[in-house]
Amino acid sequence: MLPEARKRKIVELVSTHDGQSVSELADELDYSKATIRRDLRALAEEGLIERSHGGALPATSVASERSYGEREVKNLEAKRAIAARAVEEIADTEVVFFDAGTTTTEVARRVPSDLLAVTNSPQLAVELGERVEEVKLTGGTLRSRTRALVGPTAESFMERTNFDLLFLGTNGLDVEAGLTTPNENEARMKELMVEKANRVVLVCDGSKVGERSFVQFAELDDVDHLITDAALPKRLAETLDAAGVRVTEEDTA
Repeated sequence: MLPEARKRKIVELVSTHDGQSVSELADELDYSKATIRRDLRALAEEGLIERSHGGALPATSVASERSYGEREVKNLEAKRAIAARAVEEIADTEVVFFDAGTTTTEVARRVPSDLLAVTNSPQLAVELGERVEEVKLTGGTLRSRTRALVGPTAESFMERTNFDLLFLGTNGLDVEAGLTTPNENEARMKELMVEKANRVVLVCDGSKVGERSFVQFAELDDVDHLITDAALPKRLAETLDAAGVRVTEEDTA
């Protein structure tokens, strides 16, 4: 296992089990305790885990916003299941916008080749470029924490364009707060994505359900289709149904 892959696995194990000891990680990954300790020091410096006596704990999010690296390994199997279902929503030759995010990146890794892809994520554009002939980037200012392009240049691009389909991510999905995210600039970009898309498919793992973040960028009835791995709370499910939102719950058990 390459060092970066090993570190990703460590973050996943620490997050999944709400903490792991050095001994547990060494046994699970079949590496020496010295190697695991070095990895934990490096991951702590990146803010992806927190050191504890004899091991590590999940990182405490900053302003309710986890780093991209931490989100990348969290609930990975659920995100892959959601993505496998999401690509079924793509019709031939559509213009498809991919919101920056780890779940939308999993969708991008499974897309067919006959579409025009647009995104506000340079990293996601690279993934798409390996599968489709043409990829357009919004331009703008890169937020290093989420690897999303935001700001006036990105917003100007959005205001001039239209899309058949949007794969949208969110930090929070709540029956009263709607769809929310921590950063105002990203909220504005997401708001424009929703406004400019004919169909909105929200890809959202269970960790986002019932959560609220700082800025609302959409109402529940702005979504056409929710794809999640979560069993939705009754009130949220009823509200989505009343709003005409189609819901697909992917079983990842």
